[in-house]
Amino acid sequence: MTTLHLIGKEILHRKLNFLLGVLGVVGAITLFVFFFTANEASRRETTRLMRDMGLNLRIIPKGTDRNRFWSAGFSDKTMPEEFVDRLASAKGLNYAHMLAMLHKMITWRDREVILTGLMPERSSPDKPKPAMTFKIDPGTVYVGSQLAKAFDLKKGQTIEIRGKPFKIVRCLAESGSDDDIRIFGHIGDVQAALDLPGQINEIKALNCVCLATEQDPMTALCEQLERVLPEAEVIPIKAIFDAREKQRRMVERHLAFILPFVLVLSVVWIGLLAMINVRERRNEIGILRAIGHGSGKIAGLFMGKAVVVGVIGGAIGFVVGTGLALIYGPDIFRVTAKAIQPMYPLLAWSVLGASAFAALASFIPTTMAVTQDPAVTLSQE
Repeated sequence: MTTLHLIGKEILHRKLNFLLGVLGVVGAITLFVFFFTANEASRRETTRLMRDMGLNLRIIPKGTDRNRFWSAGFSDKTMPEEFVDRLASAKGLNYAHMLAMLHKMITWRDREVILTGLMPERSSPDKPKPAMTFKIDPGTVYVGSQLAKAFDLKKGQTIEIRGKPFKIVRCLAESGSDDDIRIFGHIGDVQAALDLPGQINEIKALNCVCLATEQDPMTALCEQLERVLPEAEVIPIKAIFDAREKQRRMVERHLAFILPFVLVLSVVWIGLLAMINVRERRNEIGILRAIGHGSGKIAGLFMGKAVVVGVIGGAIGFVVGTGLALIYGPDIFRVTAKAIQPMYPLLAWSVLGASAFAALASFIPTTMAVTQDPAVTLSQE
């Protein structure tokens, strides 16, 4: 009779022990898959929420008067827009988003407004990401809420800015910032209106992180950026950077904190069941040893059963854990609810990992089984 056949016979004979073993694996893998899937959703949710806090670096022309910069909100100097290409092509930098802008305070309809030109947003060519900001086509503008209210502006209307017509694509919602008195246009249109061809006065960036370093990430990053653009000054928005970094680390530690407890409980549970199984099969083990079956055969019976328990429990646990994540995940992570999907690569990890852990948990009981003296075992009966 083959080892596999004996394993099948033993499973059918001791159904409760087998089912309890599978249940232990199912519980562990269910928690693992649920927490891992939820952790990915949490990471995406955190990234999206942290992203919405704003860009964390501002690059402005060198020599900018900081007092005037902070009072006005932008530099009164300009720099070539080719700086964007230089920054984008620099090696050793990894940025998620980069946006070049040209700001200037102008008088429009007897009122001071901020005219802002936006270049198309850039992302890393290695890791393309959807744009954070709206894209503005040439000949169109976005109008701040206060200006829209003051002049009764509506989507689809045409306005003139320094003698040139522009179509309003959108009237922005109130933001509680100077964006409420801002007119956004395409960078080329704004450069032409301000007679500043090829010029910008700010580059904003998000999640620019440098290569592995022992330095403070923000400090090291600023030093790298200053080497790439010595003609510019880098202003880190440290509060946003620190908030993102702390939140990212908290999310990363979440899974690392919970999983060890789950794995330990699973190993103990399966180990205890294997120990009970060894005690129940003392006579069977003694007979097998007495008729000539070696330690390898005995070990194969117990370890084989553990692998079967792991495979079945891992597969069921993946299905249950994924189902729970799909059912309850959207209620927890509302921002990224649509992004919660089954993580099929986890199926292989669940089955292989559960089999390995089940075998590991059964190692000590198996060792006890193969070292039993059949004469002693049978003489006790």
